[in-house]
Amino acid sequence: MKKDIILCGVGGQGILSIATVIGEAALKENLYMKQAEVHGMSQRGGDVQSNLRLSDRPIASDLIPIDKCDLIISLEPMEALRYLPYLNHDGWLVTNEVPFVNIPNYPSEEALKAELDKLPHKIVLNVNEVAKEIGSPRVANIVLLGATIPFLGISYEKMQEGIRDIFARKGEAIVEMNIKALAAGKEFAESRISIKM
Repeated sequence: MKKDIILCGVGGQGILSIATVIGEAALKENLYMKQAEVHGMSQRGGDVQSNLRLSDRPIASDLIPIDKCDLIISLEPMEALRYLPYLNHDGWLVTNEVPFVNIPNYPSEEALKAELDKLPHKIVLNVNEVAKEIGSPRVANIVLLGATIPFLGISYEKMQEGIRDIFARKGEAIVEMNIKALAAGKEFAESRISIKM
């Protein structure tokens, strides 16, 4: 098993929390893991990006070469497009469709959608909306994480355990809200995959 994953978004959206949960679940699966992070200035809406490499064999480098990424997980659509050169031919993009407009010349939603529509393997969802339906806009990042379950190569049960471990200190209500968010994202992705087949 080998997965090369790029996580991206804007500071403050929770990308690094996603990386932490995946990392925790990967360790529970006895996988090797390497991670490299670039932190933007979250208070100014800077970009945040993380390379996460998982394997059942030792990993030499923590950086993913161009055209070798298996999965891009993005909380912001323009940030997703920025890393497309890294995605391999069979790779998947899982992204939030809601823009975080933080620059004056931000592309139109139509232009973003047109670029995303060109991709053969993608899950595009409004994680903010799903999170509000669950009961907390703060779990939008975990909704997105749930939508990656079919492509991660880590069992759903281990992902749930990872969430329990990471959020346990915040109390059972927070844990359960995040578990619910994970399930909602997974359900969304599975329904989209079945539509395509």
